[in-house]
Amino acid sequence: MFAASKMDVNGKMLPRFLGRCLFVAALLLGSLAAPLVAGPSLKLCMKDGSYQMVSSYEIQGERVRYYSIERSEWEEVPASLVDFDATKRAQEEAKAIEKKRTEDAKQIDQERFYKPPDLGMEVAPGIRLPGDDGIFTVDGQRLVRLVQSEGEPVTDKKRTAMVLAVPLPVVKTRSLVVLDGAKAAIRLNDPLPVFYVQSADGLGAKLELLHLKPGKQSRVVEDIDTSRGKSGKTTEQRDTVQLERKQVAPNTYTLKPLQPLDAGEYALGELVGEKLSLDVWDFGYEKWEVVK
Repeated sequence: MFAASKMDVNGKMLPRFLGRCLFVAALLLGSLAAPLVAGPSLKLCMKDGSYQMVSSYEIQGERVRYYSIERSEWEEVPASLVDFDATKRAQEEAKAIEKKRTEDAKQIDQERFYKPPDLGMEVAPGIRLPGDDGIFTVDGQRLVRLVQSEGEPVTDKKRTAMVLAVPLPVVKTRSLVVLDGAKAAIRLNDPLPVFYVQSADGLGAKLELLHLKPGKQSRVVEDIDTSRGKSGKTTEQRDTVQLERKQVAPNTYTLKPLQPLDAGEYALGELVGEKLSLDVWDFGYEKWEVVK
């Protein structure tokens, strides 16, 4: 006889082997679904050479369902349009880049606090600027060198499709300049940091302090709208923080926010004419609690 261990809806005992069969069948049905591919930020490559930035995607029969980072919603395309080999290569490249970024962040964390040689002006008791160009700030009793990050333009593909569909110049194309990663590697604890900019080409006179818009996997530096037609006028929108700017020595400027910073992500960016350079010096401000 079979040992009974489960009850059916009529209150009768089900044989143990039948319960096991149902469990195995459930596992088999679950294995028929295509696996969900997920990561911090993925390129879903198309056969026409374009791609979508996604946080995850899954194959469902003849369709590919993905979550668009740009539009923050689920979308679908025919699987026949997706270049899976190129997508796999892109994922491998992204993993390699992320590994290098992690190693670089560790190196920055180890080296960003240092006692420079006494070559430059004294910015705090016992702390002097080094002799080379760069952007520095004092955090506590340590000198911090800001590092440069490269912004990446990302096009709003939905807005581009609207532009192509409308014959008259009534819709603007839109793109965002973003920094990869939700947070900068360098974190400061002073709401009113003073930045010391040493540069032979007068960089300190051309820098703006920007409050970045946070995202899950990136930070938005600015929003760029370009009108259609012959004029093609471009408008750049960014959240700037007012600064007190002083030249304190030859080739040396100080920059200080006029108001305490809110907690969040920031960057110092160079204005070239009226346009912002894609290379910025990013950092984050966090209010650390003092444990008594």
